[in-house]
Amino acid sequence: MPRYVAKVQYDGSRYHGYQIQKNGTSIQERIEHALLLIAKRSPNNPIKIVGSGRTDAGVHALGQVIHFDFPASIPATNLLRALNSILAKDIRIVQCKQIESDFHARYDAIGKSYRYRVDIQRFPDPFKRQFTTHHGYPFKIERIQAGLAYLKGEHDFTSFCSTKTDKQNKVRNLYQIEANIDSHNQELVFDFRGNGFLYNMIRIIVGTSLQIGDGLKQPEEMQRLLQVKDRNQAGPTAPPQGLYLMHVEYKEDPFDSE
Repeated sequence: MPRYVAKVQYDGSRYHGYQIQKNGTSIQERIEHALLLIAKRSPNNPIKIVGSGRTDAGVHALGQVIHFDFPASIPATNLLRALNSILAKDIRIVQCKQIESDFHARYDAIGKSYRYRVDIQRFPDPFKRQFTTHHGYPFKIERIQAGLAYLKGEHDFTSFCSTKTDKQNKVRNLYQIEANIDSHNQELVFDFRGNGFLYNMIRIIVGTSLQIGDGLKQPEEMQRLLQVKDRNQAGPTAPPQGLYLMHVEYKEDPFDSE
């Protein structure tokens, strides 16, 4: 069967994450259901999609990448349009292309980029409540930036990983990690780029960074946390709605020749 690769954007507010769950609707479930309708198949003969990785309940994506094998060779543009005509408006397929049968959205990925948005107005903006985390306390951006500097590069991020993870190797390489003020939108924006991320890693880093910005912890605490490898000593896990999967990197961009 021909293999297709697609780039997906979604508002994760009303979903239980990307991956199929027993207790709620997921992004994967909705896309697989749409593919079944297009292929005119029964649920007993599913079409499985493979994503570059999972996103948790409430987390959004601007650049999730998936692949799937479809039981007919049809133009990718037609498949894209058909999917978007069936999917809810909070899930969009923005690119689609037929690709080599050995391409794998997850295993071929060499890096990812994420963004975390914090609403820093005194009172939370009601129109941002599903897309940012509110932090209305005074903070010093310089303290946050100083703390994040300790995390750049290759480290064991055990202290910044949920204890529920199934990953044994917690060493990851962060190529970019920074925080800046977006004055126009009154937001604190964190940007991350690395070769991989652990379960809740970014949200724990953000939660700890906000404590540093508030003066509850010193910037040097980030360095100590890398050394102690103890999740219980890091800050809280920031809420999911501020987090966005921005981009998935491959050695060769699968959409280059689209």
